[in-house]
Amino acid sequence: MVCLNETQRCIRMPNQIQASTEYMPIITLTSDFGWQDFYLPALKGAILSQNNQTQLVDISHSIQPYDIVQAAFIFKNCWQHFPEGTIHLISVNDYYQKDAQYLLYAFAKHYFIAPDNGLFSLIFEQRPEDVYLLPNISDAAFPLMATYTRAISMLSQNMPLEEIGTPLDSVSDRITLRPVVSTHQLRGSVIHIDRFGNAIVNITKELFEQVCNGRPFTIYFRRHEPINQIREHYHDVGVGEILCHFNHFDHLEIAVNMGEASTLFGLQVEDTIQIDFTNTTSND
Repeated sequence: MVCLNETQRCIRMPNQIQASTEYMPIITLTSDFGWQDFYLPALKGAILSQNNQTQLVDISHSIQPYDIVQAAFIFKNCWQHFPEGTIHLISVNDYYQKDAQYLLYAFAKHYFIAPDNGLFSLIFEQRPEDVYLLPNISDAAFPLMATYTRAISMLSQNMPLEEIGTPLDSVSDRITLRPVVSTHQLRGSVIHIDRFGNAIVNITKELFEQVCNGRPFTIYFRRHEPINQIREHYHDVGVGEILCHFNHFDHLEIAVNMGEASTLFGLQVEDTIQIDFTNTTSND
C-alpha cells in the first residue's frame, strides 16, 4: 500500500491489501439501467451509504439492454485512464439471469466487478490471474445491489481478496466477431455506432497495415461508392462528405464530416465492411 501523504488516499495493490482504515475509492459505474428508473439511484445510494466519501463516476448507463458487446467496447476504451486502485462496477445483462454469478477481477492495480456472462472475455485479451467468485446474497430484497455493495464495501476496507470471494479457475467466455483475413482481403464488421453516427469497425490500424503492406486498397460498404483513401482528420473532407480514418483507439471508422454516416448510409452494428488489396506487380 502506498500513501503519498496523510491527506491523500492510499492506493492498494492486488494481493497486497493491508488492514488499515477505510480509504476513499473512486468507483466507476457502467450499466444498462438507463436514467429513467430507480435501479441506478438505488444502487448509488446503497454504495454511498457504505462510505459517503466514495467518488462515483458514471461511464455510461445508456448501454442497450443486455448488450454486453456494446458495454465491453465502451468500457475497454476508457478504464485505463482512471488512477490505480479504482473499482469498476459493470452491471449489464445481469439482473434477470437465473442462477447468476458475479465476479471480482484484480488486474493492473484496478478492481473489476461484473456478472459472469462473458463480458470480461470481451474486455481483456487474456484473462487476469486474480479472479474471484462473489457470494450471491439471494435472500436480500435487492440481491444484485446487496452483492455489489458488499464487495465494494469490503474492497474499501482493504480486506483481502480471498475474504471477499472464492478464487476461480474458469469463467464464462463470449466469442466476438473477428475480422476475416486473407492475402488480398480484410472482411470486418461494424461493432459500434457512436452518438455522432460514426460507424466503428473491428479492423485495427495495426491489422490493416500488416495486410495492406503499402498496396492500393478499396473499402466497400453498403449504399456508397468504394473508398480508396484513409484520412487523418474529419476536416480533411468537406462538410457533409464521407471519409474513412483510424480513430483515437486505432479502429477503422466510417464517418461524415459534420454528419451521421450511420443514418446517411444505413450502417448498423454487424454490417460487413470489406477491404480489397491490389497487387502492384504482375508476378503476384
